Amino acid sequence: MLTDLFHIPIPLAEKIVRSILVYFALVILLRVFGKRELAQLSPFDLIVLLTLSNTVQNAIIGEDNSVAGGITGAITLLLVNYITVRIMFRNPKLDRLFGGRPANLIEHGKLQPDALHAELMNLRELRMAANRQGIEDLRQVEHATLEPNGTFTFEKKHTLSAEEMQAQLLARLDAIERRLAEAKP
Repeated sequence: MLTDLFHIPIPLAEKIVRSILVYFALVILLRVFGKRELAQLSPFDLIVLLTLSNTVQNAIIGEDNSVAGGITGAITLLLVNYITVRIMFRNPKLDRLFGGRPANLIEHGKLQPDALHAELMNLRELRMAANRQGIEDLRQVEHATLEPNGTFTFEKKHTLSAEEMQAQLLARLDAIERRLAEAKP
C-alpha cells in the first residue's frame, strides 16, 4: 500500500514538464479569453473554471495517482508561478505582455460602451461591481477601471462637504459685496 502511495509510475521529469506545460497553457488561455474570467464569476464562469481544472488534471498527472505524484505536480505549479511572478515583477514589458492592460470603463464620469463591449460586460455587471465597493449609483463614479488581474477600481467624483460648500458660498457673497461696493458712486 505505501508503495502505491509514494511510487510515481511515470518519470519525475515528465511529471514536472507536464505541470509546466499546463501552467503556461492556462496562463495564455486565460489571457486570451480576457479579464472578465477573473473579475466576477457568474455561474457560467464558475462552471467553466471548475471543469477546466478537472480537464487539465489528467494532463498534469498522466497515469499517476500517487500522493508523491500529486505533491510533485503541486510543488511544480507553485514553483513555476513563484518564478513567473518574480520575472514579471522585474520586467515591466513582460508584465504588460502577459498581464494585459487595464480597461477604462468610465472616464471623467462618462460610461465607455466600447470598453464594456470589449470586456463582454453589461451595465448590470458594472453596477454590481460598483455596489460591492459601496457605490450606489454609477453617476457617483469619475473613473472605473477593470484591472488586468480582474479587479475593479472605482474612483468617486469629488463631492463637496458642507464646510466646503459653505466656504464657496461665503467667497461668492464676498465677491458680490465687493462688486456692489465698487459700483456705488
